[in-house]
Amino acid sequence: MAERARVLIDCNDERGLVYRISKVFYDYGLNIDSNREFVDKEAGKFFMRTVVTGSFDERRLQEDLAEIVPQGANVRVITPRRKKIVLMATKESHALGDILIRHADGELEADIEAVIANRDVLQGLVERFDIPFVYIPADGLSREEHEAKVAEELEKYDLDVIVLAKYMRILTPEFVERYPGKILNIHHSFLPAFIGANPYKQAYERGVKIIGATAHFVTDDLDEGPIIAQDVIPVNHRFDWRDMQRAGRDVEKVVLSRALNLVLNDRVFIHGNKTIVF
Repeated sequence: MAERARVLIDCNDERGLVYRISKVFYDYGLNIDSNREFVDKEAGKFFMRTVVTGSFDERRLQEDLAEIVPQGANVRVITPRRKKIVLMATKESHALGDILIRHADGELEADIEAVIANRDVLQGLVERFDIPFVYIPADGLSREEHEAKVAEELEKYDLDVIVLAKYMRILTPEFVERYPGKILNIHHSFLPAFIGANPYKQAYERGVKIIGATAHFVTDDLDEGPIIAQDVIPVNHRFDWRDMQRAGRDVEKVVLSRALNLVLNDRVFIHGNKTIVF
């Protein structure tokens, strides 16, 4: 029975890479279903995502590919599977609700293990989808104390991705370091121009004509991690700040779900502080 795998390779660029990689697939008798590649000429880096089908041993294929690419290459042979994700939220429901609905409709190649929140406002919403809701209040705790409780809960799951669905707490570097390249976040794209509790009101007062959202991996630099997906929508003088806020929430939830799907389907390479997305 034919198996399918996603082969992800990033390494220093050199001549003949595509030929050598393709020859390994040919020697294994594999069929190439799709292939995308990119070379960052300034950095001299090569990126390739290939989907193959056929009969193969995953570990051996990975080892054979590693032998014919430059030293230090990152080679991954991934058998598609439903990944395990945990959502983290506070009070806003739009991003969380959109992911829950997509999950219920079978749009996500993932299982939601739990929703962790520092407020209990969204418990009723989450439980309607038969997803465990874990309330970990932060009142009276330091960031480190609260994160220790969150991390203790996360350790119960063999998770692949953590999604901050409008989780309104700043994570410490120590927490982020536990899950490198695994935490996704969404924020409005007014940063760094409009900072504070009501950026949409600030944008309205400045007469902004487009609003947008950015989904990115979380790093120690607040809201400055590698960007996965972005989008914008037009607004005009007929929008008051509340209209802008509603429109902004719409684009936020769409962009976050788009970024999550890209990550779940192994389409994202982290390259320094940016991404290569196939």
